[in-house]
Amino acid sequence: MLAALQAKLGGIDNRVFRAGSCLSGGVVGRGETCGALTGGMLAIGNEVGRERLDDIPQLRKARDIATELYLRFQQEVGHSVCGEIHTLKFGRTYRLYDPEEMKAFHEAGGHGDDGCPLVCAAAARITADIILRLRGN
Repeated sequence: MLAALQAKLGGIDNRVFRAGSCLSGGVVGRGETCGALTGGMLAIGNEVGRERLDDIPQLRKARDIATELYLRFQQEVGHSVCGEIHTLKFGRTYRLYDPEEMKAFHEAGGHGDDGCPLVCAAAARITADIILRLRGN
């Protein structure tokens, strides 16, 4: 998701992409907050986040913008937690850190057109919409 935003929008530092490496599968495959959503938060933080710890007004601005992403994503996808998204899409949660569970997830269509790619596309589309609006596009 971050790679797509980086390629299409630019302005996303390679270190931000690198920092997102462990987010997939709801944080290292543990089913927590969706990695695509968290990646979108990183992209928004990269765009409007504060540069100093004491810049509280900028922190508030970034949090307000990130809240918009969160709410829009949750409305479109149905949840913000990876494991819950699995349940909505496939009827159960998969422990993606377990090789057998990852295989079952893949066989259930987890990486098919209606699985994670669709969720990542939603996160990327919403994030891009917000960033483009912030840039005045």
